[in-house]
Amino acid sequence: MTLPQRPSKVTILTILFIGIMGISTGSIFARYAEAPPLVISAYRTGIAASVMAPIAFIYHRKELLTIRGKDMLYVFMAGTFLALHFATWITSLFYTSVASSVVIVETIPIWTALLSPLVTKDKTSLLSWIGIGLSFVGMLIITTGDFSIGGKALIGDLLALAGAWFGTFYFLAGRVVRPRMSLSSYSFICYGTACLLLLLTSLALGLPLKGFSTRTWWAFAGMGLVSQIMGHSSYNWALKHVSAGLVAVALLGEPLGATFLAWLLFQETLTLGKVIGGGAILAGIVLAVKGEKS
Repeated sequence: MTLPQRPSKVTILTILFIGIMGISTGSIFARYAEAPPLVISAYRTGIAASVMAPIAFIYHRKELLTIRGKDMLYVFMAGTFLALHFATWITSLFYTSVASSVVIVETIPIWTALLSPLVTKDKTSLLSWIGIGLSFVGMLIITTGDFSIGGKALIGDLLALAGAWFGTFYFLAGRVVRPRMSLSSYSFICYGTACLLLLLTSLALGLPLKGFSTRTWWAFAGMGLVSQIMGHSSYNWALKHVSAGLVAVALLGEPLGATFLAWLLFQETLTLGKVIGGGAILAGIVLAVKGEKS
């Protein structure tokens, strides 16, 4: 019997790049959505789960009916951590500056690389650490600006830090179970769990779930189909083949992708610093992929 060939590094880079472009649209679509952030996240994950559901039931029905209890627990954990990541990080934006929140939440690759040897037994090579560091510096260059310190901002910074930790646990839980599950089954259950928790939270807080404009509904669809399926599902594909630390590094490409799209769609200024920062991020991701152990 011939074992399935592990994807080449070029393939992995390509999928991660697709994921970066997908997840980078989140802030763009959010500009068009006139709804509370938690509601946006609920529809984002709900639409993605609805799209993945028929694929999972048609092609992987047997798998869905025979998932081991331990594996199901890990998928539920991943979905829960994803919901908590959205809830804490998005809420942080109401207390601290965008720059502060982004810098703190984008420490996910560092926490993931530190915890991976303990949780998933994936070791981070020196070259990958250099790639993580270079990408993080590039992200700092892009987001440098309106930082907030102390007072009310401290609450936002702590929420952003919680968002980083929950994002880390989301990737680690996915890395544990994804090698044993198909992408469609994993994504359907994970996104569905996150959607349910976000909906319950929105209802508990009395947030509106209907009555939105047509533009907002289109923004919901864009976030579900592009930001979540194209973005997060590309990352979840990669979790089957490479370490959670490497996948998390790709998150640092989000400010780069969002900056490019904002320049393209909203004519926002593309400064030399953003170009340099973007180059550092891309170089760091390439180094991290090269440092990934077989």
